[in-house]
Amino acid sequence: MADNVRELRPKIPDTEKITINLGYVDLGHVDLMVQEGFYSNRTDFIRTAIRNQLERHAEVVRQSTVRKNLDLGLRNYTREDLEAARRAGEMLQINVLGLATIAQDVTPELARATIASISVLGALHATPAVKAALADRTR
Repeated sequence: MADNVRELRPKIPDTEKITINLGYVDLGHVDLMVQEGFYSNRTDFIRTAIRNQLERHAEVVRQSTVRKNLDLGLRNYTREDLEAARRAGEMLQINVLGLATIAQDVTPELARATIASISVLGALHATPAVKAALADRTR
């Protein structure tokens, strides 16, 4: 039965792991809030704090997003997208706030031939070879 099960598309994670350093007293305060039942765990506390800060500064973020001409959210660049750009003689300026994904079947040569610059605030998912090929074009 397992022999005929195939993954059609790899699942893209919807979060990115980060590491932060907190002082012992701040960490103790977080643990106290968790212990008192205000939050389910440390991660819940930290996510809530980040969302509150983003909401507090939402207008500044919106203005910056417009000013910097950023695509907001998830942006996927397929081999077909890049081949179409190459046929049209276009070079892409990729500016994403969120997650930018360059498909696994994109070669480093195709990426260099079609991507003039890439700036991602968030995360970039691409093969190590494509990331290396675009290193001098990444801001």
